[in-house]
Amino acid sequence: MRLAVIPARGGSKRIPRKNCRLFFGKPMIAWSIEAALQSGLFDHVVVSTDDEEIASIARDFGADVPFFRSPDLSGDLVATRPVVNDAIHRIGALYGPPSQVCCLYATAPFVTPEDLVAAHAMMAQGGVEFVFSVAKYSYHIQRALRVNSKGFVEMCEPEYAASRSQDLEDRFHDAGQFYWGRADAFLSNKSALRAASLPYVMPRERVQDIDTPEDWRFAELLFRLLHEQHD
Repeated sequence: MRLAVIPARGGSKRIPRKNCRLFFGKPMIAWSIEAALQSGLFDHVVVSTDDEEIASIARDFGADVPFFRSPDLSGDLVATRPVVNDAIHRIGALYGPPSQVCCLYATAPFVTPEDLVAAHAMMAQGGVEFVFSVAKYSYHIQRALRVNSKGFVEMCEPEYAASRSQDLEDRFHDAGQFYWGRADAFLSNKSALRAASLPYVMPRERVQDIDTPEDWRFAELLFRLLHEQHD
């Protein structure tokens, strides 16, 4: 069984009610639900929430909300992994244990069904425990700068000061959109950043954290530009 888990608590502080807030005509969480459903990959698309409004929206858009998250998994400091593992256990008790799980964030409007399908296909490679979205840094981080205690600029890695940009290795960051994984790897609390993981490289124009009002505005600009190109 393949399971999609969309964590979506109700207590967002920096962007209040961001999972419910309209983003181009739909509640933000609806974009993730629709991508999961349209991929055709999942036996169950489950939203893990502590919030009645989020649960109602999730059901309206076709997701399952067979349980409410407990208060101890709903605070500001709770990591994602305990929430996903809780969902795996609860769904396992209801429908049988899943073999593969995709944690898909509720604020991932740039993820497409095709992304989920392509990343899932990578799970078939031998020994793979996780496949997750990454994006390439737009600037070579080997030339990153810091401000020292005296207020002056210095290179973090001065050994690269004379290196040509074409000679520097590409570096990537976690795009924070989705994580495919074997259920046992999730439950064993293996880190996707250290386990046998493959990167699914997202185009940089479809990667944007949405944690602050500034992030939200930038995401709207990106989304509008992308959709204008396809109209």
